[in-house]
Amino acid sequence: MTTIVYGIKNCDSVRNAKSWLIENNIEFSFHDFQKNGLEEQIAARWIKKVQWDSLLNRRGITWRGIDQKTKDQIDKVTIVNFLCNHPIVIKRPILEHGELLLVGFNETNYQKLFN
Repeated sequence: MTTIVYGIKNCDSVRNAKSWLIENNIEFSFHDFQKNGLEEQIAARWIKKVQWDSLLNRRGITWRGIDQKTKDQIDKVTIVNFLCNHPIVIKRPILEHGELLLVGFNETNYQKLFN
């Protein structure tokens, strides 16, 4: 089963997730939003698996820099386009393992998924 970690390389949570996977001998590929962006089909797949608002990192500097009008217009119809245009605002990491999706790094959740 394919495991993909989505995020940016200089994010602490992404580094922690990647380290955990390596320490537990879990093979994965890494998709860097800064280098590779985010395709609409991937974002659309995600919002079918989790609530769309759980994908937003509202604590980050990038989120604070987005104008309020744009933030107010985000909903289940516009979220895919928003995520593709602002992938740095996605809560990281996103771990996709087959049909399962984990948002953010939580060691307990990773252990449950891979054990």
